[in-house]
Amino acid sequence: MTGERERPDLTEIEQNAMHEVEVGVEWMLRAQGHLLAFHHAIGHGMDHLDAAEQPLRDAGYPALADHIRDDLLSRGVTADDRWTYSVVEEFQRSFLPALTEFESEARETITDGRRHVAERAQEKTWRERANR
Repeated sequence: MTGERERPDLTEIEQNAMHEVEVGVEWMLRAQGHLLAFHHAIGHGMDHLDAAEQPLRDAGYPALADHIRDDLLSRGVTADDRWTYSVVEEFQRSFLPALTEFESEARETITDGRRHVAERAQEKTWRERANR
């Protein structure tokens, strides 16, 4: 235990609900990581296309080099021409704060601000079982 006070009046339904909220938020945070990985992967791929432009031109393929320069490097990755950094920023600016605010509100309302109540209950049960 971490020294956080117990709340014996927390029902199993409340405990399960908060567990689902917390796990949902954790998955959304993982999604943010995937968005960042996507952003970095696109950037890395674009760097390679940029590096290919001049060798294609030097090898006698100016149309392919022009296609990289004019059509691929200059465009966004979404249908509305947004770049990956824009998608990451929008997620971080709009969705993520609303999500974390909701989690905080739910935690304060249901568990008096305590986190991971389901895991703490599981830890307590398993330790009690081990000590028998």
